[in-house]
This record gives sequence, structure tokens and C-alpha cells, in this order.
Amino acid sequence: MHFPGCPWQINGPASARSQLSTSRVGPATPCSGGAVYARFGPGVCRLDPTLVLGSIQQVDAGKVRGRESDKVSGSFPRNTGRASTEAARLRSRPGQPAESVGPGLHALGLGGDRDAFLYVPARYRPDQPAPFVLTFHGAGGNASRGLYPLRDLADEVGLILLSPASRQQTWDVLRGGYGPDVAFIDQALAVAFSRCAVNPDLLSISGFSDGASYALSLGITNGDLFPTVMAFSPGFMAPRGQYGRPRIFISHGTGDQVLAIDRTSRTIVPQLEQAGYDVRYREFAGAHTVPPEIAREALGWYLAPAEGVRPGAV
Repeated sequence: MHFPGCPWQINGPASARSQLSTSRVGPATPCSGGAVYARFGPGVCRLDPTLVLGSIQQVDAGKVRGRESDKVSGSFPRNTGRASTEAARLRSRPGQPAESVGPGLHALGLGGDRDAFLYVPARYRPDQPAPFVLTFHGAGGNASRGLYPLRDLADEVGLILLSPASRQQTWDVLRGGYGPDVAFIDQALAVAFSRCAVNPDLLSISGFSDGASYALSLGITNGDLFPTVMAFSPGFMAPRGQYGRPRIFISHGTGDQVLAIDRTSRTIVPQLEQAGYDVRYREFAGAHTVPPEIAREALGWYLAPAEGVRPGAV
């Protein structure tokens, strides 16, 4: 079986591992952003070491189409080749800014209606490299929605946010493979790095829903750039390789009716841990959302190594 958006074949009978849910996935469900998710059953893809794809979604011409699939056990991925891996790699790196930028929200002017927003906190100083988070919206979202859920805390902790919009309704890996979104993100990063003094030890990649899935996928593939990954209610991950060893924060609501927790985070987290990643996982009583206390804890966890604060103390 081959899942849309997944570069690997997945073969075999139903998995017997306890972390894979035996429940059926419900019908396509609208999320708060108006997008409809067609959810597939869980499939496990093995990278070296083991990684997992949970719920897979596909968007086609603005409509989400899906079907139920049988649960399957993982198989080793077929060789995707260097060119395939390179399609998911980000090349921009922070350095000495060539331009200046003031506090506030800035449209980068790169993509017309599907632009990228750069938020610079009120306390930003060009002589003090700041923490920086690349953040992704969910399906049907845009650059403005991608600032959720960290925007309300950015000024408090001096956090720079970069939120690009996907080229279409959702991210390219859900539409057949990495390519146009990665190129646009790299372009947006280059502009942001040319304007902002960024602490390379405090670079992170984050997202909600489809954006969380994309953050996990790109974060693992670009772990040499991002020391941390924050994924709020992810549905799957589809990395094209493993670089570096980022720490990972994942949260998920036990009452999530959009991306059911048994088929997503409860499958993803054990596989990441088995692969040797340092994962902080938080479940909460709630739906497809990010409670303020979870966002605050995630930022505390992310900033703790550099600032010496206990996780959750932001």
C-alpha cells in the first residue's frame, strides 16, 4: 500500500503493537478553520532508526478526499535517493543581518496573497540575537493563522516568529511531495535572517494540526538547523532523512475529533522515543486546539536550556 504524500511503500498485515489503535476512524470532520480532514488509518514507516506516519491527509484542488485503509505494519522505506532528500532540505542559515527591522508585524512581500509574516517582539535589539521560531498554520490557514498559538507570548519572552503561508490550501508533502513550500520557506528564512539577529541555538520549528505534521517532518529532516521542534496536535510525519538530533515537544487533546489521538500522537511519540529522540509529550483534556497553558509550557521547555529556567516557567 502507498499512502498519498508518503515517499515509502508500506506493506504487511495489521500491526500487533499496542500503541496502534484498533478503533475505526470517523467520517471527514470539519476543523475550526473550516478545512475538512479525510483521515486514513495509521501506517508505520521505518527510517533508520524507526519513525512513524500516523494519520495521513490528502488535499486535492481545494477538496479533501480520503478513504479508510487497513492498519498495516511498517516496512523499510525504499531508497528515495539524494535528489528526493534534498527537496526537503532548508539551506538558509542565520548570520550577521545586512538590514534592520523594527518591532511589529511585517509582511515580507514574497508571495502575493500567500505571503509570509515576520513578527518582531517589542523588546528586540539587533545587538542581542533573539530566539526564533518558524511556525506553520493548519489546513486552510494562512500566514496570519500560522502565528497561533505563540503570538500572544512572543513579546513576553522576546520571541521572533516567521509564519509562511503554504502555496496551496495545505503543505506540499500532503499534496504529493516536497517542493514549492520548501522553496518558499527557504526564501522567507533568508529574508528574515537578513533582517534579524537570531540566536542559532534557539531556532525552533513549530506548527498546529497539518502545520504540526509539517513541522515534525521538516524538523527531523533539518535537525541540523533546528535544535527543537514543537508540534501541537500533529497527524503524521514524513521526514526524508534524519539530520541532527532535535528535542521534540508534542501536545494533543484526548477529545480531538479532527485528528484522533490514538491514531496520531499516541503512535508517533513511542516511535520517536524508540528512535532515540528526547520527546516531551503532553496530553490534555480538550479538542483540536492548543490551550494557553500548553503553549506556555512548550515555550518554557524550548527556552530552558539557554536561559536556565525550569520547563513551564515562562
